[in-house]
Parts: sequence; structure tokens; C-alpha cells
Amino acid sequence: MTQSDIQTISLSNGKTIKVHTQLFINNDFVPGRGPLIETINPANEQVLCKVHSADESDVNLAVDAAYQCYYTTWRKVAPAERGRLLNKLADLMERDKDELATLDAVDNGKSFVIARDVDVTDSINCYRYFAGWADKIHGKTIDTTFDKLCYTRHEPLGVVGAVIPWNYPTMMAAWKFAPALAAGNCIVMKSSEVTPLSTLKFAELVKEAGFPAGVVNVITGFGHTTGAYLTTHPKVSKMAFTGSTFTGRKIMEASAGSNLKKLQLELGGKSAQIVCADADLASAAYWACGGIFNNHGQSCNAGSRIFVHESVHDKFVELFIEEAKKIKIGDPFDEDTFQGPQINKSQFEKILHYIEIGKKEGAKVAYGGKRWGKTGYYIEPTVFVNCHNDMRIMREEIFGPVVAIGTFKDIDEAIELANDSEYGLAGGVYTKDIDVAIKVTNEVKAGTMWINCYDVFDQSTPFGGYKQSGFGKELGKYALQEYTQVKVVKLLRTKL
Repeated sequence: MTQSDIQTISLSNGKTIKVHTQLFINNDFVPGRGPLIETINPANEQVLCKVHSADESDVNLAVDAAYQCYYTTWRKVAPAERGRLLNKLADLMERDKDELATLDAVDNGKSFVIARDVDVTDSINCYRYFAGWADKIHGKTIDTTFDKLCYTRHEPLGVVGAVIPWNYPTMMAAWKFAPALAAGNCIVMKSSEVTPLSTLKFAELVKEAGFPAGVVNVITGFGHTTGAYLTTHPKVSKMAFTGSTFTGRKIMEASAGSNLKKLQLELGGKSAQIVCADADLASAAYWACGGIFNNHGQSCNAGSRIFVHESVHDKFVELFIEEAKKIKIGDPFDEDTFQGPQINKSQFEKILHYIEIGKKEGAKVAYGGKRWGKTGYYIEPTVFVNCHNDMRIMREEIFGPVVAIGTFKDIDEAIELANDSEYGLAGGVYTKDIDVAIKVTNEVKAGTMWINCYDVFDQSTPFGGYKQSGFGKELGKYALQEYTQVKVVKLLRTKL
């Protein structure tokens, strides 16, 4: 079954928007040979449109386009020109900021205002940041002996494959596209089949910016088919993936079974926030509340476990619930909305199931715990108290607006509780004692630690996990290491 590329979808604010639905290969939108996939508006549970999906032959076309472009064109482009193109792309995203935010809002369910002011704005900043790095990726000269010249080169990998999640479609694409292109790679990216629309709009801007055909290719499809074809492809030198730990393991198996491609995995999390007795409780409640309920709780680094010193537990919970009550749930296009719907029916039902599990395990619902409204995949911000570490709601990633709060007696116990997890993506500590803050951040096994704040990001600071939260770094100078390989050149001087 085929359909034309451009489709028109209706928005809840009475407007319409045109969207691409085909694959973007070699600078053209082309039909996919896989089945059409429905994309659903989670705010009203209605079908927005159907997008094309890539079968194995489509994946081969996309990879071949990237491979040919890299070896014939892109690797010969001056680094400064790569930077100019990335800045041009950022300019176009700035121009079309509202459209990109609209697509993420209607496709994902997140607040339009937050999508525009946070997701898209930070993505633009990401492209500009790595544009600045494009001509500053340098090797080193190494002194060995008088008769030898030795230096290193940081070379691109060639063709990079990327699979991005549905929770931050525009932003997660930027975190992978920007450093990969700055370092001189070509890329084939599979968007989530749940939220493909903003990424296809981005592909349109790639062509308008003037990138050579084949540098960027965007395909859509399911992970177990399209994603699997990409991760096992012998011409793909590296896979960058954000998603579940389960899928991360599958990608590692695919790499081992194909060409041992380099991997970068940003996986699940069950991050802990520690509230000490001396903390500014009002500030801690504000930040901790945002740390779990931002993006409807659909963040890998969500601070979904909170450990509070037993002497201030009751007061903190009171303040935390006051913050939770301020959260405005509603239509993504309402300017006051902070929390929209969960991404889809299966995730919605999974979260409600976990809420029931928490109740059966003996945790107490102090706030929320129910569906919000009658239409759309909305769930109230949910606060559990009386939680301990052997409960499933304390150990398993729920990926929704559910927080589990427990207590600790001393800071060593708090650190032990925080580390009692298979995950290690992030964490936070709230205290006025710098010695305690340093002790906690040194001893908690997590890739990012925040002190007296949470979920604060910058393009210049790396992000990535420990343990089963994955490996490799996004953002900052460290991200460039993920998209390059070091070559050593040695010359013996024969005429002295």
C-alpha cells in the first residue's frame, strides 16, 4: 500500500499542519516498502496520520547512500564547512521552531510551550555548540625519540547508525546528529515509530541547509525490524541508541554477531534523590518534584526514588505534595499545561498497573494515583510514601509520573540505598553541608549527580550512565570521542 508524502493533520487549537510521512534517503523523500504505521495523538487517542516504514531493502538503500557519500564527498569537506552547515541548520530550526514544537506536542503529548522553549531551543543550541567544535578536533604530536616523528589523528568512523526514543524526539536527534556530523560522519537515523513527525520535518531542513545528498538519512519503522536491519548492517561502523536496557542488550548482541560495530548506549534508570536533614526543604521539594514529573515522568534520568532523612520526612512530603498540586494537567496546546498525556495506551496501562502493584506491596498513595479525565492517556502525578527498596516501585523503571519516597537514618545508609539498583544514570543530593554533598556525589554510582537541583543540562557537560544504564557520553567534548577513532602515525627519520 502506498500513499503520498505530504499529509495534513488537525490540531486541538483548530489549526492544521502539513507533515512528511515518507523516508528521507539521499536528500529525497521516498516511499517505504514496509507497512504503513499509524501515529496516534495521545491527547485524544485519535490517529494523526500513517507514516511509511523501511524494510530491509530500504535500510540498505539508506546505508549505501551514507556510505557512498562518506567515501566520495563528505570526508573531503573541510571541517569549517561542516560547522557552517550545522549553523545553517540551527538557523532554519530557529525559523521553524514553532512548527517543530507543534509536531512534538501533537505526536508525543508534551506541552507545546515546553517543547518550544526547552526541547527545540536546547536542540538548536546543541547544533551551534558542535558546529563550533567541527574545526577543533585535533590530534597530538608525541615526542618519543630524536629520530622519530609520532602524531595522532582523530578520524571519523564513517557511517553511524542512530536509534532515538519517543520521549524527546527533537532533542535526542540533536544529541546524536550534531556530534556525529561535526566529527565528519554520515548518519542513518531511525526515529521512533511512535513519534516520527518532527524528525521527518528536521530532514526537510537538512536538505534546505545544503548538506550533500547522503550525509543525513532518516528512516522510520519498528525496532525489531527496521532497527534490527540497521544494527546488524556491515557498513554501519557505530550505533548510538537511547532507550530501554532490554533493547540495549539486543543491540550489543547484534554488534557482536555482525561487524563488532562501536556502541554508545544511553539506557534505563531508577535515579535516587537524597534529601538531608539540613536541606532547604522548600527548595528541595521544588527541584525533586520537577526531577520526577518533568516530561510526565518519561525521562531515563527521572529522580523516581527519593530518600529523605527520617527527621524531616513528614515536612518534606507535605511540601512535595504542595508542589505536585501546582502541576497543570491538560491539552498540550494550552499555554498553562505542564503535564500532558503519557505517550500511548500500552505505556498508560503499564503505569496504572505499577500503581496497583505499589498499593499491594504496602506503599501508601499520598497523592494522585488515578487516571486524569476520560479521554487521552493522562495520569495524575502520583506520590507513594512508606516505600522500601525491595518494592518493585522502588526497583523497576516505571517511566511515568510516579515517585516512591522512603527514609534513611544517616548518610551512609542513604548512599547504600541509592546504590542498591541495577541502574546508574543520575542522582541528586539536597544539603547545605559541602562535605556531605561531595561525599554523596563521590560515592553514588551514577553518571550525573546534581547538588541542590535536578535535571539541569548544558550542551558543554557530558551525560551518560553507569552499570545497566549504559555507556558512552552524549554532549560536551566527550561526545566527540564517541564519533571518532584515534590513529597513530609514526615516521622514522633516516636523514639526520
